[in-house]
Amino acid sequence: MDFHGIDLNLLAAFDALMRERNVTRAAAEVGVSQPAMSAALSRLRKLAGDPLFHRSAAGLLPTARARDLAGPIAEALQQIRAVLVEDTAFVPAQATQTFKIGLPDYPAFVLLPGITVALREQAPGATLALHAFTGRDEAVDLLDAGAIDMAIGVPPLHGDGRILSRPVLRDSFVTIVANGHPVARRGMDIKAFLSLSHVLASPEGEGYGLVDHALAQQGKKRRLAMTLPQMFVVPSVIAQTDLTATLMQRVVRASPAARTIATFPPPVPLPDITFHALWHRRTDANPAQAWFRDLVAACAAAL
Repeated sequence: MDFHGIDLNLLAAFDALMRERNVTRAAAEVGVSQPAMSAALSRLRKLAGDPLFHRSAAGLLPTARARDLAGPIAEALQQIRAVLVEDTAFVPAQATQTFKIGLPDYPAFVLLPGITVALREQAPGATLALHAFTGRDEAVDLLDAGAIDMAIGVPPLHGDGRILSRPVLRDSFVTIVANGHPVARRGMDIKAFLSLSHVLASPEGEGYGLVDHALAQQGKKRRLAMTLPQMFVVPSVIAQTDLTATLMQRVVRASPAARTIATFPPPVPLPDITFHALWHRRTDANPAQAWFRDLVAACAAAL
């Protein structure tokens, strides 16, 4: 990279382009005209010796080089702001900003009521904006783009340091059948488990889950009668059929059908599921975002 003529405005322009993925919106964020932002992008490309972004129907797509630069540049800008600009203390009761959080169905179901109550009590002038996602890569893309401030999900498999995380929520699995099912009286062992037809909840639409993986390690296989993307309807299905399912226990406990189903420890070893709070390094030192992350973690700890 040629550093001759580089200025902080170019780094700020790059940071905005990474978050907005749109020249017009990035220009508005930085406070310059669209032609000026386009000119800044041209200079950035020359400095980096890389196109940095490619145009697509979905907006500007960053190149591999741009992704490599995103974290260090965002961190450098944050450090410069900390040195040159005195942060104003964040006062929740006076906050009027929007906190943007990405939540898959299960964390939304479990955490959203508590987060909403806590936010209304502590920062009544703030707004909560939710974004849904299903895969870990989608969460990273949303954080990279600045579409969300944080997500609750599974950390990236191969982090490069720009996505930070901390565990906030854990749940274990239970196997369920209807109260009137013969297995509800006899008990659930591996023989009974394999004799039944199963329901698999898979948001990704896959026909293979953790249970199937655990069975395969023992050389066994279950029979699937149904796969569906929504886990919250499964207890009601089980309560009215002779099927079985293995679900996270908070889903079962909160179901209207909870009193009409019997629960058992799964007869195959299954790990607990841990959900993490995820956020981008560029927002790590932001007082408001740090406060919001602590609020979400406190809500999860209170469950």
